[in-house]
Amino acid sequence: MQGGVRRGLPYTEDMRPYLAPPAAGSTTPTPAPTFSVLIPAYQAAETIGETLESAFAQTLPPHEVIVCDDGSTDALEAALAPYRDRIVLLRKKNGGAASARNAALRAASAEFVAQLDSDDAFLPDRLQALAELATERPDLDILATDAYFEFQGKVVGRFYDAQMPFPTEDQRTAIFDRCFVGWPAVRRRRLLAIGGFDESLVTGDDWDAWMRLILDGAQAGVVTEPLLRYRLTPGSVSSDRVRVLRERVAILDKTAQHPSVTPSERQALASARRSMHRRALFAETHEALLARRPDARRRALALVVGRGLDFRTRIKALAAALAPGAARRALERRDLGGRSRMTRPIPQTNRGASG
Repeated sequence: MQGGVRRGLPYTEDMRPYLAPPAAGSTTPTPAPTFSVLIPAYQAAETIGETLESAFAQTLPPHEVIVCDDGSTDALEAALAPYRDRIVLLRKKNGGAASARNAALRAASAEFVAQLDSDDAFLPDRLQALAELATERPDLDILATDAYFEFQGKVVGRFYDAQMPFPTEDQRTAIFDRCFVGWPAVRRRRLLAIGGFDESLVTGDDWDAWMRLILDGAQAGVVTEPLLRYRLTPGSVSSDRVRVLRERVAILDKTAQHPSVTPSERQALASARRSMHRRALFAETHEALLARRPDARRRALALVVGRGLDFRTRIKALAAALAPGAARRALERRDLGGRSRMTRPIPQTNRGASG
């Protein structure tokens, strides 16, 4: 396989495979853009070193690496000391992931800002792959790659699979159902134009931002090669999931107020909201059963009479309502064996800072 240099980028003659909406006409390739890597950091002393090393090991060096310390109280300062002459370091009071991202976004000066959590890592070719996609498709404002999911040091999956396909058509309604862009690089001026990240959100500020970008006319593309390592971290099996899902329902309610949403898109949005609401109800029932809360029976009965559930699910909910103790023991066995979907962490891209 032969290679060379193209528009300032090292490349092989085979273009990396990518997915994107059809271009609205001919596109003329442009020079490679620059990338600012944004790393919000909160209590990240143990992981920030490997994260930074991955940013500095890029075959296409970043324009700058910006770390925003969101009020950490651990040894982050000491962990950053070996890199002080290679990073832009911002410090602020603890305000959450969105506020840390916004601070880094405002300080950035490259054409694109690339998201990197403080316990994740880029593979060496990630920025180069994103730049190649940007040169081939300068009409795209959101650039992503596939990613590996890692748990306790082992690869356990990839971001894009049958449950997370990347849409090349009608991205405006697809983004209602799922955040199909993970840890992207985004055109900085467009992200600033929509107001950056919503600082009132705790867990879904990234999805909310990409949704507003796409509703504002941005399009996304993805290099299908996994070039990021995302670390799944164990946490609260049910309560964190309930919080995440409830906030996602609130984000969809907020999106319904966006002025560009058409009547047909509003129907798709309502359908996505109902589906997310059902997922939140399942999570709440799971939590109530495991915690032996007195409302567990009532929540299970609500699933029995709720809309949009299949017969098998209703039967299981009815069994849980009639015998909550037996249902709890069954859930505990499934959780212990890792067979319950409720034990699987929901990937989030805003773990780098915390409120």
